[in-house]
Amino acid sequence: MIEKFPAINSTLSPTELAKLIQQKYKLRDKTKCSIFRLAMNHLYIVQDDQEKYVFRVYTYNWRTKLEIEEELRLLVHLKENNKQVAYPIADQSNEYIQEIEASEGKRFGVLFSYAKGTKTAKFSAQTSFLIGQALAKVHQSTENFELSRISYNSQNLLDNSILRTKKFFNKANNEIEFLEKLSAFLTLKINESDKQIMRYGSVHLDVWFDNLHIDNEEDVTFFDFDFCGNGYLCFDISYFLFQLLATNLKEEEYQVKADNFFKGYETVTEISDEEKKLLPFACLAIMIYYISVQCDRFEYWTNIFLNEDHLKRMVGNLKRWIAYNKIEIE
Repeated sequence: MIEKFPAINSTLSPTELAKLIQQKYKLRDKTKCSIFRLAMNHLYIVQDDQEKYVFRVYTYNWRTKLEIEEELRLLVHLKENNKQVAYPIADQSNEYIQEIEASEGKRFGVLFSYAKGTKTAKFSAQTSFLIGQALAKVHQSTENFELSRISYNSQNLLDNSILRTKKFFNKANNEIEFLEKLSAFLTLKINESDKQIMRYGSVHLDVWFDNLHIDNEEDVTFFDFDFCGNGYLCFDISYFLFQLLATNLKEEEYQVKADNFFKGYETVTEISDEEKKLLPFACLAIMIYYISVQCDRFEYWTNIFLNEDHLKRMVGNLKRWIAYNKIEIE
């Protein structure tokens, strides 16, 4: 008889984590820890008197230690350059990463500062301006900052992603066929971009309302750099615009916010014509990649919503963007 039955994705006790965090970071005896979200990674809110933190426990076999170290290196770099990001907290031994022996194997945990403000999908056009401005400032520090992590290109955004999505659904349907056709079209668009005049460096790749806090309509703080890697900086701009359209059903409201985002961004740095040419297409490639990530992590994320109806909704959002931008897939 097996003494401990094997697990693939356990939930760590917040009570025991509170003890570990209190000890490692020399916090107060009354440190409290509570579950915030169990999704791609497991997030816990840590309360130490008036101070608040987020403790992220990476799911098993999701990120290597080197990948996490590189994410944290980027965040420390941004913090040192006074950019608005949630940053990692070092423990008493000056270590950022905690190694935790869970039921399924070794998992990694990191304590982050808590981003001030709140999360909302219904922000104003003025806030959209501030988000653009804040992202441009981040890009000033991430341009030419290379990470030992994935480099986002047509191969891993599109070719590999389509194969993994097809394997998960295991049968042809209209949505898969559409994604295959779209992928071939986008590959040409990405590969024909002039790399000599495109800004390149570390990208967040997941900039949208769910990964930023807004404080009193004045300050914007970015967090969750879990998908950071190397790529064109305009990937972040394109993805934000896609999510902005998805969360604004009235297209005139979207356009006002998108215009303000551009204005805010370009108060800091110009977006080149070559980058602007890629903006309508880059987000579509990123979304195809994220569909495949959902398929890859199905068993760990317990995302029971991932079925053919969900795929239709995702493709529907892609088609709405395509129609709005008057893209003709050849």
